[in-house]
Amino acid sequence: MNMPFLLSLIIFSPLIGIVILSFIRNNDAAKTVGILSTIPAVFLTSFIYFMYQSGESLERFSEKKQWLSFGSFPVHYELAIDEFSLIMLMLTSVLALCSSIASIYIKTGLRAYFMLFLLLEIGMLGVFLAQNLILFFLFFEITLIPLFFLIGKWGYRKKEETAFYFLIYNGLGSAILLIAISVLFAKTGTVNITDLKEIMAGTMVSDELKLGLLVSLLIAFGVKLPIFPLHSWVIKVHSEAPIPVVMLHSGILLKIGAYGLIRFGIGLFPNEFEKLSMMIMILGLINLLYGAFLALIVKEFKKVLAYASISHMGIILLGLGALNEAGVQGAIFQVVSHGIISALFFFLVGIIADRTGRTDLTNISGLAKGMPIAAGCLLMAGMASLALPGTSGFISEFTVFLGVFKTMPVIASIGVIAIILTAVYVLQAVLNITFGKGSSLKDVRTFEFMPILLLIGIIISIGIYPNSLANPLQQTVETITKSLEADK
Repeated sequence: MNMPFLLSLIIFSPLIGIVILSFIRNNDAAKTVGILSTIPAVFLTSFIYFMYQSGESLERFSEKKQWLSFGSFPVHYELAIDEFSLIMLMLTSVLALCSSIASIYIKTGLRAYFMLFLLLEIGMLGVFLAQNLILFFLFFEITLIPLFFLIGKWGYRKKEETAFYFLIYNGLGSAILLIAISVLFAKTGTVNITDLKEIMAGTMVSDELKLGLLVSLLIAFGVKLPIFPLHSWVIKVHSEAPIPVVMLHSGILLKIGAYGLIRFGIGLFPNEFEKLSMMIMILGLINLLYGAFLALIVKEFKKVLAYASISHMGIILLGLGALNEAGVQGAIFQVVSHGIISALFFFLVGIIADRTGRTDLTNISGLAKGMPIAAGCLLMAGMASLALPGTSGFISEFTVFLGVFKTMPVIASIGVIAIILTAVYVLQAVLNITFGKGSSLKDVRTFEFMPILLLIGIIISIGIYPNSLANPLQQTVETITKSLEADK
């Protein structure tokens, strides 16, 4: 028995909250509705996960309806889910819930804030379920609109400048992506992902055009990931956007770039991706080292985390460039692991900023005296970020470097330098905040503790039992590696 509307229900479940919020004027009620509106996606996604674990095929949840027509070329409303998109869907729904709780620190315009927040969630959920490129692009663009206003209205000192900076960079990336999709549609007559894989395996499209399309996708998704030198907007967003928005931006929106490279870059152009693998690994190495060095010298905690994100995105590129099962699996692990760890970090940054009004490392110290629970949680996030065994960070980085050492031991050896630097800048920042002279502050409250426990629980669960993530992803990884081997 098929369940043809469940995926649409997941995507548009936040719309219920948007409708309710349009009739609400009270700020407290807006907070409650905004937070509660993120819960249905968590339950529905968990339902699919448990159905999958019990042996149900994910194909039963697929949807396909007539939608648009360009002459004789129809474009359907198509949604589908596989193991990779299921994991990304769970990550998105959980982090949206945690970020909505972090939104209690937003003081003004709560009704409009949560309406934009829920619209952003719709876009993120839709990206991972779209089964054709036009639908993917539309959901991709939906994420840009609310994010622009969330940054520009509720951000910090340079919020307007940051919002436009974000829009310019991501707008250019979107334009390149749209051109690539248009060329594919014109050449093949379809935007269905499954059909495109079959067509790209044939000779309908020339090798030169395939390579050009892959480079276009690499640039478009490289802006989102980000890949050096397309990264400067990320530093501004991490520094100036409101904390709940940064949680989603760092935890999910950056990962759309990685998802796009895996789903469309390798998925549609495996042979061409192999040709560019060395360049991709070099770009990953640059990201890894550049981000680590800058994180080591900046003195603002949000900027430390921003450069750390750039560095950790380099690990994803290294894993994908390795072109083997360990590398690809490690890259996907890193997508999930960094999403959780960065969200935890920024949630704790929000708590610290709420209590002290500062995030500058030169002005924050003694957290262990005034806020011992928060200090302990911050240390936990730091240990996961520097890849302590028993955490998800260790599993992802170890697996990536295992794959890279198999193919390019020289690049892997240089990359280890960045891993050492990661330990230095993480410990430097965390210990600076934790120890020293402190004052009496309110520690973590009950409602703050719940998302912290959830995120830490996921980090440790993956670290102790990585098969909880590896088993669902096994088929995805095997499909990717087989497509690479088939083109060798």
